[in-house]
Amino acid sequence: MGKHYDQSIIPTELKRDYDVYDRLTTLGIELGSFETDVNSLAGQAIAQMVLHETGLIFMSGSTGGTYPMNDDEDRIKHGFEGAQQVADQQIRRLHWALSCGGEGDLNDVLYTVKALGMVVTPGGGASSAAPSVTNGFSFRWQSVFGGGMSEFAIDGTDTGGWSGVHARSAMGGFDGRFSIEPEIIVAIPPSLAQEIIKNRGWVFPLPPPMLAKISSSQGAA
Repeated sequence: MGKHYDQSIIPTELKRDYDVYDRLTTLGIELGSFETDVNSLAGQAIAQMVLHETGLIFMSGSTGGTYPMNDDEDRIKHGFEGAQQVADQQIRRLHWALSCGGEGDLNDVLYTVKALGMVVTPGGGASSAAPSVTNGFSFRWQSVFGGGMSEFAIDGTDTGGWSGVHARSAMGGFDGRFSIEPEIIVAIPPSLAQEIIKNRGWVFPLPPPMLAKISSSQGAA
């Protein structure tokens, strides 16, 4: 596990007993590269995520799927899969936000706090679509970080832990040319958050001077 995670206040009984990256490999989640995934904040209206010194990470939403949702099973399946793809994208971003300066990685995620799934159901219909579609995002998160709906769970129990389980809201009634936009908040050890902020700031992508600093250190490595 990560050094920050090992020294955290999480009870021993609730700590993950596996390497998160082994699960990513099994699930086929690709992490990209420093060159493609560590970018500049210059010219961008919003950040992909903001780190707080207490250890909370607020991640912006991303869209998934290409169709609006209704009660049709095939549509819900499409939205579920789109939400799962967004989770993969968010996990990839989180990996680089934690690791690009060499401070930590996904093994340092303590637990997941809150998710919000905003599902496109024009006219406010599809009463069952919002939670069912958002499950694609939540269940994928649990498969990576642990939880009862994980692909690795047996009889509702993931022996690897529970740090992917989160509080959640799922809302429909939005218009758009996509299926869902989920966002999520995760917790990392305060020691890691403070190390990252001291080294390269509190936002990801990186402000230009911080990107230059981190890129230079990558070249030196």
